[in-house]
Amino acid sequence: MTASTTHGAVEAVWRIESARVVGALVRLVGDVALAEDLAQDALVAALEQWPRDGVPKNPGAWLTAIAKRRAIDAWRRQDTLDAKYAELANTLERDERPGEPEQALARVIDDDVLRLVFVACHPVLPKPARVALTLKLVGGLSTEEIARAFLVPTSTIAQRIVRAKRALSAASVRFEVPDHTEFAARLSSVLEVIYLIFNEGYSATSGDDWMRPALCDEALRLGRVLAGLVPREPEAHGLVALMELQASRIGARTTAGGEPILLADQDRTRWNRLLIGRGLAALARADALETALGQGRGPYALQAALATCHATAPSIDETDWALIVRLYEQLGRVAPSPVIELNRAVAVAMAHGPAAGLEIVDALREHSALRRYHLLPAVRGDLLTKLGRTTEARAELERAAEFTDNERERALLLARAAQLAGSTELAGGRMTP
Repeated sequence: MTASTTHGAVEAVWRIESARVVGALVRLVGDVALAEDLAQDALVAALEQWPRDGVPKNPGAWLTAIAKRRAIDAWRRQDTLDAKYAELANTLERDERPGEPEQALARVIDDDVLRLVFVACHPVLPKPARVALTLKLVGGLSTEEIARAFLVPTSTIAQRIVRAKRALSAASVRFEVPDHTEFAARLSSVLEVIYLIFNEGYSATSGDDWMRPALCDEALRLGRVLAGLVPREPEAHGLVALMELQASRIGARTTAGGEPILLADQDRTRWNRLLIGRGLAALARADALETALGQGRGPYALQAALATCHATAPSIDETDWALIVRLYEQLGRVAPSPVIELNRAVAVAMAHGPAAGLEIVDALREHSALRRYHLLPAVRGDLLTKLGRTTEARAELERAAEFTDNERERALLLARAAQLAGSTELAGGRMTP
């Protein structure tokens, strides 16, 4: 095996096993920053030794064993080694079996990964920090990869991660799964972080690309891992269902040159039927669990049901818009939001005509949360266009273009506005004597 091939193997192993390795180390040393430093030391050792000695049979266990030994060595070298560290070092040393490093990872249970997820998504951290730390610790992404994904300087992500670790340490956040009194709220924070990652990939807020599919892939992987760790939580399956169904359309959402293709214009034969099948199965699991618990659908399951309406419709015109309106009404009751109301307005317009939708949109125009939200004028412009009010529609689309930071979306909005300008001028020409 060549050095480059071995390095590729190391990277692949790290992406798959890093959460288990770091989770096991946090449980043992009680500190996220120290655990990650030890894991990174083990990764460096792998890059040095595997090209020479070959990839071990259980590479994840090898990394964990090396990191444990580094911890033991560090504690042994301390001049003022306290009793707690001495006892822990002895325990770790006894755990090691000469010639059997692969047994180390076998003893690291899934609970370690779940604890790591809850720590990385702890509410004490701001949302950007939760996202960065989750991708770093649980996703196994490098700081450079995270920075590229979010189009920010590497130094910004590095500082964000360092501050997050310090904040966790300062708050004495424990490495544990929260008890029943906090579990629901903490799980909600975890689900939110994963969906934030997915949404940034699905509809990039800034930059030259309308989508960044690699982020969608990572969010899906994290969601599937989480659903496996908490199999009795319906909303975990609801989130997976939602992401699978939305991801099924990725291949049809842009042209070969990267220009956006809106839902009505997408070639549905390019939708990924495997992902649709997975999404429907995940939603069925969520529904079954909710029924067993005697509760209704949560926000993610409801959004997955909405996505199902699109995924199973042969065309935009054959979509069950009346059902979509009802689902948005349910979602608005479960998770009230002006964005959900804006989406309901679109469905109402499709089911009952643009005037009915515009009435809802106009009621949202003064909502403080939507004042610079580009999709509000974009939706309003679309509805005004359908009503023949092209001058007003053009102004709304131009306003929407001002509010978005995504270059592809801005170009699309301005192109639509320009088309309206051309049609207005043509109509004016016909009316001139």
